[in-house]
Amino acid sequence: MTTDVNIVRVFLGLVVAIGLIFYLSSKTKVHVFIAMILGSVVAGLIVGLPVNKITASIKSGFGGTLGSIGIIIGLGVMMGAIFEASGAANKMALVFIKLLGKGKEDIAMAITGFFVSIPVFCDSAMVILSPLAKSLSRKSGRSVVTIGCALAAALLTTHSLVPPTPGPLAVVGYFNLDLGKFILIGLAYSIPIAISGVIYARHVGNKSLFRLPDPADPENKLIARPYSAEEIKHEEELEKDKTLPSAFMSFQPIFLPIILILINTIMSAAGVKGAVKTFFGLIGDPIVAVMIGVLVAIYGLAQNIERKKVVGMLDKSIQQAGLIILVTGAGGALGQILKDSGAGSALANIMVHSHIPGILLPFLMAYLLRFVSGSATVGMLTAGAMTAPIILEMGTVNPYLAAVACCIGSIGVTNVHDSYFWVVNKCIGLTEMKDMFKNWFGCVLCLSTTGFVVLMVSSIFIH
Repeated sequence: MTTDVNIVRVFLGLVVAIGLIFYLSSKTKVHVFIAMILGSVVAGLIVGLPVNKITASIKSGFGGTLGSIGIIIGLGVMMGAIFEASGAANKMALVFIKLLGKGKEDIAMAITGFFVSIPVFCDSAMVILSPLAKSLSRKSGRSVVTIGCALAAALLTTHSLVPPTPGPLAVVGYFNLDLGKFILIGLAYSIPIAISGVIYARHVGNKSLFRLPDPADPENKLIARPYSAEEIKHEEELEKDKTLPSAFMSFQPIFLPIILILINTIMSAAGVKGAVKTFFGLIGDPIVAVMIGVLVAIYGLAQNIERKKVVGMLDKSIQQAGLIILVTGAGGALGQILKDSGAGSALANIMVHSHIPGILLPFLMAYLLRFVSGSATVGMLTAGAMTAPIILEMGTVNPYLAAVACCIGSIGVTNVHDSYFWVVNKCIGLTEMKDMFKNWFGCVLCLSTTGFVVLMVSSIFIH
């Protein structure tokens, strides 16, 4: 590591690198992966690293990051593909709806989204579950905005905070955290954030009174009646004809890996030794645990799907994972440049002496990157890669709290260049731009604001 660091060059390198990544990924045809690698090179040159050291740092950071989480990302995306195709998400929703009863459809869909978005990307999960949300709106007469926004909010929350979703998983790698502990922490922070989304969804749903069209009068959206008892019975009969997996099998692929990882974490913390610890140390290792979840999904959820279709789904998911892995590795390369140049140490010293709360750095950077890029994943990946070396060097901020700050900041605000913005609004059925912003933009802002408040309050007690 460079010992004599010019702080002006450090700031200039960071600003230019961030600006270059923003510009290339949002205004040109250059992919975000290439933009991040170029940003790493430029940052290294400006800070003053030798050319051979820049390329060595990029290789080291890229390989080191993917060595710990690349396999898990690939396995997690494969699990999500099976979960999506098998109907397990719909089965989970029906279970929660039956448990909670009439009048709590929005809560049932939010709980479903809360768990479904752990293995499945929120965009895909929204498309999968939105027909059920619309059906519940017609049956109950409740606003589809309430049910749809509650679902979408919960999906976005755990997508942003709970591994093995790729974004939070990458952040865990950047900050060198224990995965089991961070899963528990992510779930704990997700609960109040998701609840605030449900409350906001009820508020805007009641105010807008937006209903799905009455099948008998499709042009009348404002006063459409709920389904009659006969229509509800007919829909329930149609639902019975759908081949869905059992509730037990639907929940297993998500919960089994998490339970195994947590058991291993607890045993390590308790100092358990011997054969039992060795056994759970193996099956509770994140790679093995997630692989077990994938196998359960393949042989439990996809048992009625043809072999060629299953293999095809897995092939397609691996292609999707490739993109995520490349971007995650590029973030690791950028972080390694900051470490090896001494920029992380220099910025850490400035923040310590200026008494700036370190927790604000990852939150604000992720928030800004989310706004500019339109992607929560890109926001937390880039912010995590850039701030982890600084936070870890400072030593004054709990790294778990800093990682959470990255994740919460990435919820940020949504806009028209955010793909999920359009997915949610189209699935709900909103067509007017003012309605889109009032309902979904406001809901996302509520999530990130609640998250920031919870983060700052918890930072008082956690050091």
